[in-house]
Amino acid sequence: MAIGGDAGLVVGDGAAGDDNIILNPEFDDGLDNWAGNGCKIELHDSLDDGKVLPANGKYFVAATGRTDTWNGVQQDVTARLQRKLLYEATATVRLHSSAAGGGGGAAAVAPCEVRATLGVQTADGRQQYLGVGKSQVSDKEWVQLQGKILLNSTVAKASIYIEGPTAGVDVLLDSLVVKHAQKAPPAPAPDFENLVYGVNIIQNCNLDDGLNGWFPLGPCTLSVHDGGPRVLPPMAQESLALDDEPLNGKHIHVTNRTQTWMGPAQIITDKLTLYATYQVSAWVRVGSQQASGGGAPQTINIAFAVDSQWINGGQVLARDERWYEVGGALRVEAKPASRVMVYVQGPDAGVDLMVAGLQVFPVDRKARVKHLKRLTDMVRKRDVVLKVTGADGAAVKEADGVEVRVRQVSNSFPLGACIMRTNMDNEDFVDFFTKNFNWAVFGNELKWYWTEPQRGQVNYADADDLLRLCSDHGMCVRGHCIFWEVDNAVQQWVKMLSTDDLSAAVSSRINGLLTRYKGKFKHYDVNNEMLHGSFYQDKLGKDICATMFKTASQLDPDALLFVNDYNVESMCDIRATPEAYIQQIIGLQEQGAPVGGVGLQGHVSNPVGPVIRSVLDRLAVLGLPIWFTEVDVSSANDHVRADDLEVMLREAYAHPAVEGVMLWGFWELFMSRDDAHLVDAEGQVNEAGRRLLQLKREWLTHSHGHADENGEYKFRGHHGEYHVDVTTPTGKVSQTFTVDKDDAPLVLNIKV
Repeated sequence: MAIGGDAGLVVGDGAAGDDNIILNPEFDDGLDNWAGNGCKIELHDSLDDGKVLPANGKYFVAATGRTDTWNGVQQDVTARLQRKLLYEATATVRLHSSAAGGGGGAAAVAPCEVRATLGVQTADGRQQYLGVGKSQVSDKEWVQLQGKILLNSTVAKASIYIEGPTAGVDVLLDSLVVKHAQKAPPAPAPDFENLVYGVNIIQNCNLDDGLNGWFPLGPCTLSVHDGGPRVLPPMAQESLALDDEPLNGKHIHVTNRTQTWMGPAQIITDKLTLYATYQVSAWVRVGSQQASGGGAPQTINIAFAVDSQWINGGQVLARDERWYEVGGALRVEAKPASRVMVYVQGPDAGVDLMVAGLQVFPVDRKARVKHLKRLTDMVRKRDVVLKVTGADGAAVKEADGVEVRVRQVSNSFPLGACIMRTNMDNEDFVDFFTKNFNWAVFGNELKWYWTEPQRGQVNYADADDLLRLCSDHGMCVRGHCIFWEVDNAVQQWVKMLSTDDLSAAVSSRINGLLTRYKGKFKHYDVNNEMLHGSFYQDKLGKDICATMFKTASQLDPDALLFVNDYNVESMCDIRATPEAYIQQIIGLQEQGAPVGGVGLQGHVSNPVGPVIRSVLDRLAVLGLPIWFTEVDVSSANDHVRADDLEVMLREAYAHPAVEGVMLWGFWELFMSRDDAHLVDAEGQVNEAGRRLLQLKREWLTHSHGHADENGEYKFRGHHGEYHVDVTTPTGKVSQTFTVDKDDAPLVLNIKV
């Protein structure tokens, strides 16, 4: 996935007040301090015979004669914009057409995106364009465009300007305010004291009372029948750990469905606790499919209507008339909903739908953590025996007063993060990054659209700078990505190529990239998101993906080559089911593609451990290393975000098939999702960041004691690098050693 270009910050180099750093913000002094960025600007008190008036104050400015999208009104803020300080920007904007319309007015213009951008020239001459904010704007009314600014680098020049519409459309600016952002107090931890975990909030789930509590959504028909499953779906079983037989074999049969959204529904408004994470689970099945054309695969979805919002609670693709397990999650944040409805939908009109054992229950994450700690002890630790001997080789016993102190220096499990070139200019970002991660991935700087935005204009300068930073700190790096299969991630000039020219360009790209960086990147995501796109396959044939893998392997044999995709781990996307991913990987292997790893991006909402574990178990049958490659979680409440992050990291660390985790950023304004950061723009670690650091400390083993009567000191420790001090009455011996993954105990001899 792409990372957004919005700017981001850290701790300011100097004091900042609440004053607006924009001079003459409402044009009271005419056009003083303002200029056109590639266009003219004009001062107005009205337009179109008084139909367009200022929103505030007496005047507004029009950017006219625009010949490109980046043209607009601008102001130089070089002397007033402080580095590593977070600013909030608010612009009041509107569109206008300079073309004369009937009756002396102007012709209407279509609504479009208007952006505020900070153009920066750094002290070393690099040009940067940092997105501040954007909004859909029309010529009908004034609109407020809001965003944030963070300047990482020392600059020679910085200007903020308004841009976006096509050439010929005037952009009107009524006012611009840029002030130091005020920090909101952190939200309190949610109150779950009265929450009863593991209790299904669905009324009459087992249908012992007929259809009581249920109603048909739309003019379909519900009826109760026998012949359904008598056990809970496996993912629910793992959470609930029930010993008895929880289902009675009854199910809801839905007939007379004339729309895809029709199915059984129930209102659950008063049963939900704000911010609690609910696991969703059910058995579903389709009936007669004659009306749909004789057995076409059918989507079945558990959905939630939360006021006007639609939430996906899990979905499955039913390929035949058997029972399928659906698993997912639900969480309601921000405010209590006035109405929450759960319903099951999806199959084509005319296709019968069956539902059994629908469960929606709050997840006991603390209980899950205890379970995962036990799994972690088995998967990520090893027994170690330190044998203390004297110069003569004889064991130094407990009676000899041998004291042992073991301290783990680092955990060898790969834990990495995304970084972008602009981050390098912020020493606070770099300090947090290099202290807390041992792997890296570049957000955009290795992607084809970044290294060759125009045909033949290849530039690896940003990637080189990032690679140098990582190398200086001994960090391994993933290569993301060689190609990107999704159409909207392909640069326009590539789309315009003929088949032969595209084939040549693809060859040039992969040869140029992998030859230049041979041995530098440990992994490559060869062709990103092939479950969700087919640009190169459509243009060059279905074999092109396997060819990309084979060519990459020839050019850099030591690099592990990955598939990489999203939504697989959350079971909410029928295009990206674990089964579809497995089929894709096997298909590539059958074509000779040396697929070396499975990438799960991990952009998860409301993560539920057993759902994620189920996906990992299914993918593990491939026998390939699994990596979470782009993990981020999002919640406006830092405590909920911390819990979500902990779920993802613990599930990954406790599963034997997972060999690494990469976070898709950690610093505010440098994340692809809002409310996902672990460190705010000015460098303050939030609750989610503290949870990360807490887990890193937990996954380091420290041990202290005395050698036993055989001169041995035993402990079980996480894999990684260790330092040991052995103290005797005559002195102290220190040694370093590595605990690698192995089932057999590590025996280490220490002479004193």
